Amino acid sequence: MTLSIRNQLPGTVTAVHPGEAMATVKVRLDGGQDLTAAITKESAEDLALAPGSPVRALVKSTEVSLATGRVEGLSIRNQLPGAVVGLTTGAAMASVRISVPGGELTAAITKDAATELGLFVGSDVIALIKATEVSLATD
Repeated sequence: MTLSIRNQLPGTVTAVHPGEAMATVKVRLDGGQDLTAAITKESAEDLALAPGSPVRALVKSTEVSLATGRVEGLSIRNQLPGAVVGLTTGAAMASVRISVPGGELTAAITKDAATELGLFVGSDVIALIKATEVSLATD
């Protein structure tokens, strides 16, 4: 299956915590970072997710926010450190490619945000991803 979602990071499930309707799934990415996905309980069951299951974490580029440093006091569970390896700006939007251990992410942010953050190729950033915006795929 070919997907339009650019951000696809491989990893392994380390824990599954089912609730009444949703489940949180902890994933250790191949680069060593921990990621949390909040998916429906039904999806977790359909995918037969369990510790040790290989998965790909999928995140749309429009759901990746950026910060220039770690953020405390924030409900966003996933903060992945990386470095900007590509920056393309248009009239209104910017596409930022970020190298993270074990892969690469793309963030689609406003041109104004990229300017205000002072982003440039080589700058360090933190990719912020809400757990509810992470989808999981199995092969």
